[in-house]
Amino acid sequence: MRWIRYRQDDTVVYGILEGEYVSEISGTPFTQHKVTGKKFPLAKVKLEVPVVPQTFYCVGLNYVDHIKDPSRIPSKPDIGYRANNALIAHNVPVVIPSDARTIHYEGELVVVIGRQAKNISEEDALQYVLGYTIGNDVSERNWQREDRTLWRAKNSDTFKPMGPWIETELNLEGLTTTVRVNDVVTSKFATNNMLFGVAQFISAMTKYLTLYPGDVIWMGTDGHSPDLAPGDVVEVEISGIGTLRNKFSHDNAKPQ
Repeated sequence: MRWIRYRQDDTVVYGILEGEYVSEISGTPFTQHKVTGKKFPLAKVKLEVPVVPQTFYCVGLNYVDHIKDPSRIPSKPDIGYRANNALIAHNVPVVIPSDARTIHYEGELVVVIGRQAKNISEEDALQYVLGYTIGNDVSERNWQREDRTLWRAKNSDTFKPMGPWIETELNLEGLTTTVRVNDVVTSKFATNNMLFGVAQFISAMTKYLTLYPGDVIWMGTDGHSPDLAPGDVVEVEISGIGTLRNKFSHDNAKPQ
């Protein structure tokens, strides 16, 4: 099943994607819900981010090829946080701040939590997952070195495209992540070739914190990005889910 969150007649609602049509739902994937009977062509609705998380978790250094310094390879799952202000939907432009110098993409699998989870074993962890979507962890590399908390480098407005929908029926084994810039493949890797997988992270995290329905966990990336410029179009495709597409544009505001 594919859950989408979309705007129709100035109202944001959830729906189920059935081919090229969206069946409207009363409620959410995380609560009681029912089909309203209304259907719309997918091409006629405006997609929003598939979920606005209560807490936005993000994994770093989870693929060996993305770690330039072998001494930094982690020995256990490690998690960070991102800010909701940075979230944008499929086909919404990423705005490059006027004083940014080096902008990169990071194509990532995103886990969407479906049930409250605390003290969960690895064996049971995937039962608490509603489904999966796609994220592009846009990063300004100079700021990443300069700012101790990564507040600009990772959390500037529009730096976290996510979508286009939530896929609930997905086998993590055998998935491939492909990133294209202006229709040219620039990165391709086995999505599940992680140092620590989804179940390991959920189990490790819930020893200390509670995961709630709608929380998201971005699972990190492999490979490296070319420098991006205004006008570039980045597509992150994960087999079995779909493609997240965003154009990069320039902020004409003068740097402060």
